[in-house]
Amino acid sequence: MQVFNALNLDAFESGQAIVISDSESQISRRGLLARVAGLARHIDPKTRTVGIFAQNGIDWAVAQLACALVGKIVVPLPTFFSVAQLGHIVRDASVELILASQATWPRALQSGMNTRLISSYEPHQCLPEMAHGFGQVIYTSGSTGQPKGVCHFSGQIAWSTDALATAIGATESDSYLSVLPLPLLLETICAIFVPILMGARVHFATELAESVGIGNAAGLTQSFAVHQPTMCVLVPQLLKAWTADMLSSGQRPPASLRYVAVGGAPVPANVAQIAWNLGVPVHEGYGLSECCSVVSVNRPSMRRAGTVGKPLDGLHVSISAEGEIVVDGPSVTNGYLGGEATVGPWHTGDLGSFDEDGFLTIHGRRDNLIVTSFGRNISPEWIETMVLEDDRIAICTIVGHAQSRLTALLIPSKKGKSWFDKASRDNVLKLLRQCCSTAPRYAVPEDYLLVSFEQAVANNLLTENGRIRRKPAAAYAFAQHIDA
Repeated sequence: MQVFNALNLDAFESGQAIVISDSESQISRRGLLARVAGLARHIDPKTRTVGIFAQNGIDWAVAQLACALVGKIVVPLPTFFSVAQLGHIVRDASVELILASQATWPRALQSGMNTRLISSYEPHQCLPEMAHGFGQVIYTSGSTGQPKGVCHFSGQIAWSTDALATAIGATESDSYLSVLPLPLLLETICAIFVPILMGARVHFATELAESVGIGNAAGLTQSFAVHQPTMCVLVPQLLKAWTADMLSSGQRPPASLRYVAVGGAPVPANVAQIAWNLGVPVHEGYGLSECCSVVSVNRPSMRRAGTVGKPLDGLHVSISAEGEIVVDGPSVTNGYLGGEATVGPWHTGDLGSFDEDGFLTIHGRRDNLIVTSFGRNISPEWIETMVLEDDRIAICTIVGHAQSRLTALLIPSKKGKSWFDKASRDNVLKLLRQCCSTAPRYAVPEDYLLVSFEQAVANNLLTENGRIRRKPAAAYAFAQHIDA
């Protein structure tokens, strides 16, 4: 990978410059090179699959780079996954070695696996010879069932790093703020591989990322103010929480910001506009784990509101006769672990369209389509985006397949909690009608269910990046005796 050539060169030319910092320490380029070399030399050549179980920070970056250097298959182990989920991943991926940080060491030992402490190895001044075979298995909690592993064994991460760095205009003067958990592949690429490739700097907001993993965005405004980054990646829920906090406190984003990528779910138009009005340079993007997390993105000075930009250069993205987005190119997965190898284009399951200038718009998931008992076809994302334009609502999902009416499952925002505590049923239904004023009557929710973040987490309704798991949400609504 080109990142190691860049790291070697940077360590030689400006070795004392800080390249990574986290909530506890910081490390220079030369220091990072030495720590990576030290760990890499102690990973058994016979070991093929290595799990990384650590909080966001220097240790994770060292482990990630060391494994890439010596050609291992990396399996990120999210700290916010349950014991059962982690056990499934370790068994399913045949993990042979777990690299842990001080914070995760006790839990790692309980696994009974061969476990090493990332920080326990002495630095070494020379990198060992680079080995081929680096890959990564990404486990997403998905919408139902056990997590399944998406395989990237054919250079997808290296290609996506180069393509994304070009698309966003990354330079050595950038300073990246990492607030999303590193088990998300996009965050690994943006927070580790792109900065190392470009000779830029990254700060890991360790505690904030841990909180984000369980749906808590408190501290986001302060983190931006303290670290003054040029770049960051957010999910829509975090962008909404951040802008709401700035509006209520009268604060502004740092003037240093030049690019904030937002993806993982639809970005409501008014949320993006509020962000821009405040000075947050929001650029919507689209991707999925099976295509190495990024398919298309709005570029600096080339953004079209309401779209997710143009595909990365080198990808062929088309729309099938059924309206499904189909991706072909170097970032497409090798397939699911234990399944058949992928050959050719990837049918994403997402519905979309291109405008005359090649900007992509997402219309929802094929398999999320709701068909009511009256035979009406409704894309839930369409209505959810309308509802989420109200800053009193943090998360919304629409359920009602085969039912006579739609129900909105609502998680109030921090700002909206007090309003919902006092609101009558008629007040909430009126709010939903107002949000959906441009939708046809049959697509407006006629019922709702209020759920707190704590309830959502306790009932396994949220994915690792804060999205609702649709089938569990629908089942939960039925369990609450709602005609959903």
